[in-house]
Amino acid sequence: MTIREIASIIGTLQGNGNDSIKWLITDSRTLSFPEETLFFALKTKRNDGHRYIGELIAKGVRNFVVENLPEEKIGCNFVVVKNSLDALQKLVAHHRQQFNIPVIGITGSNGKTIVKEWLAQMIHDERKTVRSPRSYNSQIGVPLSVWQLDSDTQTAIFEAGISQPGEMTKLEKIIKPTIGIFTNIGEAHQENFVSMKEKCLEKLKLFCNSETVIYSIDNKLIDICVEQSELHNKKFTWGKSSNADMQITDISSNADGTDITIFYHKEKNTFHIPFSDAASIENAIHCIAAMILMKFDITYIQNATRNLQPVAMRLEVKRGVNNCTIINDSYNSDFSSLSIALDFLQQQNINKNRKRTVILSDIEQSGLGNAELYGNIAHLLKNKGVTRIIGIGSEISSQKKEFEKFDNAFFGTTNEFLQSNAKFVNEAILLKGARKFQFENISRTLEFILHQTTLEVNLTALIENFNYFKSRLKPETKIVSMVKANAYGSGSNEVSIALQQNKCDFLAVAVADEGAELRSEGITMPILVMNPEKHSFPLLFEHHLEPEIYSFELLEDFITEAERQGMTDYPIHIKVDTGMHRLGFMPDEADRLIARIKSQNNVKIRSVFSHLVGADSPKFDDFTEEQVTRFKAFSEKLTDAFEHKILRHILNSPGIERFPQYQFDMVRLGIGHYGMSAIGHTLRNVCSLKTTILQIKEVPANETVGYSRKGKLTRNSRTATIPVGYADGLNRKLGNGVGKVMINGKIAPIIGNICMDCAMVDITGIDAKAGDTVEIFGDNISIEKMAESIGTISYEILTGISKRVKRVYFQE
Repeated sequence: MTIREIASIIGTLQGNGNDSIKWLITDSRTLSFPEETLFFALKTKRNDGHRYIGELIAKGVRNFVVENLPEEKIGCNFVVVKNSLDALQKLVAHHRQQFNIPVIGITGSNGKTIVKEWLAQMIHDERKTVRSPRSYNSQIGVPLSVWQLDSDTQTAIFEAGISQPGEMTKLEKIIKPTIGIFTNIGEAHQENFVSMKEKCLEKLKLFCNSETVIYSIDNKLIDICVEQSELHNKKFTWGKSSNADMQITDISSNADGTDITIFYHKEKNTFHIPFSDAASIENAIHCIAAMILMKFDITYIQNATRNLQPVAMRLEVKRGVNNCTIINDSYNSDFSSLSIALDFLQQQNINKNRKRTVILSDIEQSGLGNAELYGNIAHLLKNKGVTRIIGIGSEISSQKKEFEKFDNAFFGTTNEFLQSNAKFVNEAILLKGARKFQFENISRTLEFILHQTTLEVNLTALIENFNYFKSRLKPETKIVSMVKANAYGSGSNEVSIALQQNKCDFLAVAVADEGAELRSEGITMPILVMNPEKHSFPLLFEHHLEPEIYSFELLEDFITEAERQGMTDYPIHIKVDTGMHRLGFMPDEADRLIARIKSQNNVKIRSVFSHLVGADSPKFDDFTEEQVTRFKAFSEKLTDAFEHKILRHILNSPGIERFPQYQFDMVRLGIGHYGMSAIGHTLRNVCSLKTTILQIKEVPANETVGYSRKGKLTRNSRTATIPVGYADGLNRKLGNGVGKVMINGKIAPIIGNICMDCAMVDITGIDAKAGDTVEIFGDNISIEKMAESIGTISYEILTGISKRVKRVYFQE
């Protein structure tokens, strides 16, 4: 489609209009093929895509959809529209109308992505299938997904998610599903709906023009809503009830998975899936129903369910050998997901001295000839700054000539690659492979730490929490993200990279070494050092780190060093003590401070700030107000005394929520990143400490477990030993029944004293085996409640996790 044709659909063209468009983007960081890309400049509460037009022009983009024409227009085409998001949706809705194929639309509170991916696995041997990349189910993600439709597509599968009324009607116009799947209804995104029923009815709007909608008749709310809608004569139900169109007569789970017996059209058939959890069973039945409706042969469906593969819901980032970083996306391999994974590689690897490497398997079911496919991939890798490619598989190996300009190597199988003992040093390595290539074996080989206990850090959740706090601020208010103490134990490098990518304004660390490490990883945003030490001043200047100055002694020392280094107007941040009585100038020292700063030109005040002592508790509100009064008096003296802008900030995470009227120019966000809210707002959990069961024992009553015989058993018990102890950060106070873990959805108390490297838990009555996952804290075991149980705070729990515990970072 040419830009002129696109303009005729959505707006007014400024330019020649002859360029051909293949790719649509809304995020400048995802650019791959500039010559064929159309950029939609979206305006949101937090950003404005028009700011990035100049940057994209410099990278070769020539086609834009805008709401306002920029000053620089030479050689470019602009389609002017009233609303860029509406234009994106209108264009793709028009694109969708060109295809008369089966399109499956999936919505629901949970399971959308799994059902989509499993259906794609089941169908792909028979039909060329297009599907939403990852969880692209939003107002932006859906049109970007549907744009993938081309003349070769035989079936499409798209998921749709909503968070407020009015959104689904827009998505329905874009997806136009012929078959609908409503997975389930739950509490997710309930905050903008007056009732669960209202949300259910909103979701059903996706299927208003569908031929059929699939759902479980056992889900009473969905069934009631369908019966009350115009869909009551389009339903295809499944469930245990004899009233279901497809009756589930038996579900039997064992060590190998689950057998699901279905009665349909007067026939009973059993389908085996290699999973036994309730969610997987529900997801699989939805897939079976859809396959039956699409008239696939029962034997084909049975073979497909038997071979269902786990779906990786995230991109994982791990520390690798020889100063490498491993990005693991090794469960599927197609062109769209490769492009997304490369964007993530590019965002994570901002250190220009670190080589970008991709280990890639054969790409499955692209619909293109191998020469064209791997030629496109080579072009994509080049545009993303990749310098080394390792190909695994017969098809990619046959096209090695396409990768001659890269440092390259090719292998027929994963085992051949592992046996080659290839060396990797100071590289960011993306693993991107189809499931059958078992790239998890490569990941295990390249990982630096193989301790079974891991701290999982959800970067997607962290940024969602960051954006929640940002939404409570004025657009002009800046944010300092606190990443001291290794980002509260979660890993300052990876967290800082994510924050920099999402337009955080400042970072703050405790000591200069932390800031220097961030600079070495490619962090370029301003970094404030809260506790600068005299011996570290040269490091501050070397890496352009900005010190907190809290006393005249420190100020004099720093001015002396700044003068010695030949510095002029070096930025400093003034701390005033308004009641914490930890560090800071006293309120009555403002005049003396102003006089000293004015007497020299080596340093310049960039900000003045203080710290609230009890912003999280209403009982201290009067003192909080007193602190703010003291801060205003001190800071106003400073700002009045100097001509340049001096930023002011006093609010911490709880202060942002409880005292937004005092946000001044900037705020400091710390524990709020990790899901802690002072007003009870539901935030995302970010950090999960997990391990595995080492061994299970049957221990008779009256025996004891652990040191000092503290774990006394009053019954015949089943115990599990887990490889996490106080050397890993598991506080000894959690022993003897105080602490609890979760295993396979059940709570298991810690018994006996916690050892240095191990702990024991009581799993009596829990179906568990060696190797099963154990959650110590995370989505199900609250770190806040854990901290309360031993009289401490979540900060201490997080920062106490040992360095020997492997950090695994992932993006949903």
